[in-house]
Order: sequence, then structure tokens, then C-alpha cells
Amino acid sequence: MNYILFDDHSWEQLLPLTFTRPVSYIRVGILTIHEKWEKYLGSEVSSLTKDYLSVKYPKIIDKDNILINACLLPSPELLKEIKAINLNEAIVFSGRILAARVDNFKAESFDFKSITGLKVKEASTAPLTIDFPWQIFQFNGDEIKNDFALITEGRKSALLSTTMNLLNPENIFVEEGFKGEFATINASSGPVYLGKDSEIMEGAIVRGPFALCEHSTLKMGAKIYGPTTIGPGSKAGGEINNSVIFGNSNKGHDGFLGNSVIGEWCNIGADSNNSNLKNNYAIVKLWSYPEERFIDTGLQFCGLIMGDHSKCGINTMFNTGTVVGVNANIFGDGFPRNFIPSFSWGGSAGFITFAIPKAFEVAEKVMARRNIVFDEKEQSILRAVFELTEKYRR
Repeated sequence: MNYILFDDHSWEQLLPLTFTRPVSYIRVGILTIHEKWEKYLGSEVSSLTKDYLSVKYPKIIDKDNILINACLLPSPELLKEIKAINLNEAIVFSGRILAARVDNFKAESFDFKSITGLKVKEASTAPLTIDFPWQIFQFNGDEIKNDFALITEGRKSALLSTTMNLLNPENIFVEEGFKGEFATINASSGPVYLGKDSEIMEGAIVRGPFALCEHSTLKMGAKIYGPTTIGPGSKAGGEINNSVIFGNSNKGHDGFLGNSVIGEWCNIGADSNNSNLKNNYAIVKLWSYPEERFIDTGLQFCGLIMGDHSKCGINTMFNTGTVVGVNANIFGDGFPRNFIPSFSWGGSAGFITFAIPKAFEVAEKVMARRNIVFDEKEQSILRAVFELTEKYRR
């Protein structure tokens, strides 16, 4: 059986995080949605996404294909229904296609908003989906717990140093190569996962649920409130609360990050802070790309959403519910506006366009620091994002 994770309208709703990736490559919990499905299915999966992203995330089509909505968070119940799906049949919930099994599949002509020609079966339970950026940190605690159980089942944890101060150590799982001395980990409120070759430096304090993914570092004196995920290859420090860093990003210094999602290849300058609660305790509104306006999140706590390759200078201050696009460079005093378009350069005093050659020069240097080549695939994706977001920079 060939499995394909397809993007529907959630791709637009999850912008700017999905400008540079399919929906299934969003990290929530310990794993990306893509990685979760591969573990649940025991099989490799591919992505059906926007054409310009397909150069990096190609689809694989076979004779018999099961297509699964990429915004779905897997569960044993959902897996059972998908495994039992018949040929030319679709599982739906409230009119939305969750999964479909089709032969002679042609991606160019398949309508994911329509169920014409397919036998329809209603899902037995309401699925859990990631449809909006704030749901990533909102669901992160439960997903850390689910992924923790999935990853650690039947496995034995590596040992921690006797200098570590531990509460509920049975809820801590340590992969080989982890380094840590003289730090405090409290796993009484949720599991703590410490990935391969990760490190927690001296004096750091962690309260679960928490995931420190492979090759990531928690700096000295860091204060981490769960549920928080630090994705692979990242550096984190200061105070972080209920946030997700996708990977290969730095928030290595003092400053507060709360109820936020940070993409890849981002850098948060020293002593930068975001607000996650309005002074009047009102429900936070967040910029919506498909609606081109600010919409209610339904949340009282909502901080910063930052797309890939964006950076901010030291002492940057972000208002509650700020959305930063891809490849933005923010600096200066005062609060910049709540929506910062992709490829913007500036701050509260105003923005100019961050020109493609300069942006590429920075991206090449940043990725080289982690021994990753800024290749033509990466360049073509960023060029496409530059063109797609031009209207927001006018």
C-alpha cells in the first residue's frame, strides 16, 4: 500500500509556517505529523502539496494509494479506520475528506473538496486536526505525551548523571549521547524526552511536558515551562513557556518566549521578548492569510508566530499575537506591527523589502553553520515565497 499525505485548505490557514513546507512537516509534540504517520503506518509516506514545494517534497504515486489529510494527528482509532478503507472509498467528517483509497490516481485532477465518484463513509469519531498556527502550541502537551509513548514503548532509557536533580525520573526518557550536569528536571506534570546527542547545560530548570530533540542544546540557567518542544539542531535559553521551535533555530539568550511557534533557521536576539497576554485580558486576534484580516483565536494567551529564516535583533519587543512571515529581519526600538510580511527589513519605524540576493546570502551562511547546503531547491522555494507575498509588502 502506498500512502500520501495531502494538503487541503489547512495549508493556507497555517501560513506563514507552510510557505516553506507541506502541512505534514509541522512539528507538534516530539515528532512532525509526517514522522507520526510513518511510525503509525510502519511505512514511508510522501506529500502531495503545492507545486513549488514539490521540488523538495515530491509525491510518490503507485497503483493502489491511500491518501490521508496531512492536518490529521494520528490515533489508534483513526489508524484502524484508515487500514480498513476499501478501494474507491473515502472517510469523511462533516463533509471534509480525511482519507481516500484510489487507483489510477492523478494528482492534477483529484478534487480534495469533492467526493464525487467515491463511496463515502463517515468517520466514527471526530478527528484531531492542526488547522491554525496557534493549535500547534495549544495541542503540544497532549502530543508530547502521545509521541513519548510511541517512541519509548519497549525501549530502555539511557542513564542521567547523578548530578542532575530529578522529580519523577520514570517520566524521563534519555537517548544515547545526551549530556547534562547540575540541572533540574521536573517530570511530575508531564513526560520529558531528551533526544540523541542533545545537551542541557548547568543550572537549567525544566518542567514537563518537554521535548529536547536531537542535537539541540538548552543553555545555562534556562527556565522552561511545559508543554514546550525544542526541535532538532536548535539552541534555547532564557524563559520559554508553552512554545514550539521547529528546528535549526536559536533562542539562546535571556528574554521571554511564550505561547509561540518558531519555524526553522530563525534567530531570536538577546533580551528579546514577546507578549502572550493583552493588558485588558481580551481574546487575542491573529493575522489570517486566507481572510487577509485579523481573526479571533479564541485564546487569551497567544504570542509570536514566526516563519522560516526570520530573525530579530537584540531587545526586540513583539506585541501579543504577532505574525512574522518568511525571511523577515526585524530590529530597532519600539513594537513593530502585529503582521510583518515575508522579506521585510526594518522595525517599528517602518519596513523596506529584504532583497533576494541579500536574503540568500544570509540563508547560505546560516545553513552552512549546521553543515547544510543552501541548494537550488531551497532557493527556488524562497523565490516562490517572495513572489507569493509581494502584495503584502506594498
